[in-house]
Amino acid sequence: MSERRIFLDQGPGEARGVVTLDGAPERLLIRRTGDDARLQLGARLVAVVASVEPSLSTAFLDLGDGAQAILQFKPDVRPARGEVVEVEIRAEPRRGKLAIARLFGPAEGRPRLLAEAPELAEILQGIVRDGDLVTGRDARALADEAEAEALEVLHPLPGGGALAVEPTRALTAVDVDLGDRKGADAKRLTRAANFAAIDLAARLLRLKGLGGIVVIDLVGRGHDAKALLAAARVAFAPDNPGVAVEPVGRFGTMELSLPRRTRPLAEILCREDGALSDRSLAQRLLRRIEAEAAAQPGARLTARCAPAVAVAAAPLAGRLSDRIGARFQIAPDPACARESLDVAAA
Repeated sequence: MSERRIFLDQGPGEARGVVTLDGAPERLLIRRTGDDARLQLGARLVAVVASVEPSLSTAFLDLGDGAQAILQFKPDVRPARGEVVEVEIRAEPRRGKLAIARLFGPAEGRPRLLAEAPELAEILQGIVRDGDLVTGRDARALADEAEAEALEVLHPLPGGGALAVEPTRALTAVDVDLGDRKGADAKRLTRAANFAAIDLAARLLRLKGLGGIVVIDLVGRGHDAKALLAAARVAFAPDNPGVAVEPVGRFGTMELSLPRRTRPLAEILCREDGALSDRSLAQRLLRRIEAEAAAQPGARLTARCAPAVAVAAAPLAGRLSDRIGARFQIAPDPACARESLDVAAA
């Protein structure tokens, strides 16, 4: 029977919630100081209908101060331009896409936030009911592990082989590679690899925060389509409501549609070119300073990093000072590579 546990790492300027499945990271939720509370999953707002596109059954909402969302409607409940409505965010914005809202009904007044999204601790407890919420050093280690795995493309399959997860603008491609699995019974090996790949893909897609159309390219031929379909429905059940799974097709691929709810982890952590953002590197730097402060009580510390990372870390330094005291300095060094983060006693 599968076991899920929950962890919450509270860092300076960032909180990270982790759900593990049988010891492996299954979900990573990140909240940062400066995030727009109006665009977080579950936030409730008053909005104004800015425009309506009847052919797309879509309305564009003004949430105030430049924030926008879209509202998809049925033909018999089409909103009117200028109408004031109450909505809830049901899908966070992602790169090139607006947040998606759900209509509650009419409202009055100016666009504004009525209720913030649930706190991470509440979300985690909702996923694993009656689970003990682990904090502290263990939570930080799990969050670091989850972050690293979420950014990988290739993932080892139990028993050998690998799984590649590569999102594109249109869909997410999952490729199953048998690798160096050895044995005389090739059919048994490929069957085992495909079933393992479906379980692993379900966990990784949740961890990476990926949804939409997913195509899994299975290995081998003559698949047991019914058994694979049943396995996929069980593996992706935690993503319901909104999961649709198609049987294995003639080309040996399985297609799924998964609901999009939160931003993909790569968009939170990385720039468009795939490199870690300055903010993500700044958060890593602050965690490293905090760890070194715990290892060397009373020591004054100097953190050297690239100038852009130092700029991103500067607004958060005060939060770290509240935790460990003002016994560190962040020294920008033009000679440092972007991802070089050095912390040492002064």
